[in-house]
Amino acid sequence: MQPNQFHSLAFSFAFYFFGLTAIASAIAFVTRKSPVAAAMWLVNVMFALAGLYVMLDAQFMATMQVLVYTGAIMVVFLFVIMLLNLGHPSEIADSRGKWGKIFALFIGLAMLAEVMALNRSNTIDRIIPADLAAKAAEAAATPLAGGVIGPIAAPLFKEYLLAFELTSVLLLAAIVGAVVLGKRRTDAR
Repeated sequence: MQPNQFHSLAFSFAFYFFGLTAIASAIAFVTRKSPVAAAMWLVNVMFALAGLYVMLDAQFMATMQVLVYTGAIMVVFLFVIMLLNLGHPSEIADSRGKWGKIFALFIGLAMLAEVMALNRSNTIDRIIPADLAAKAAEAAATPLAGGVIGPIAAPLFKEYLLAFELTSVLLLAAIVGAVVLGKRRTDAR
């Protein structure tokens, strides 16, 4: 098999793997009885989307997907779900059987095989080049000093700064409100 054919095959496999993972996780998200399990499936969807963003050469969007949506917003979702105190865990637990464990083992082995294939084919060296520092210095010297992030960050922190800050204050108020409502509910018991 030619190296280009292998890379094309690996790229196609990764694309379909991330795409099917996102679709299957989204279906699992909407079919779960437990809100915590649903939120964790949504986290899986977001990681798969980040993988697709990396494949589309949009590393900044992938990073923001993981940091903002998977990291921050899903933590807030789980925080609110846990503040709601939905009852005894056995009442809302999803069914876990031997088939779920076998499926998880299969997915884990598939992901491990993909990492091993990427490592063996030196694809990682093409994704993260050895002369990354030289390329970063070269990108900083170009007229568009912000690189990929500059065109996104400039309007965000210039034209839309007020909306950006108001959104952050609104999210903070929502978190404080959830804590107050949760505290009031436990004090009443």
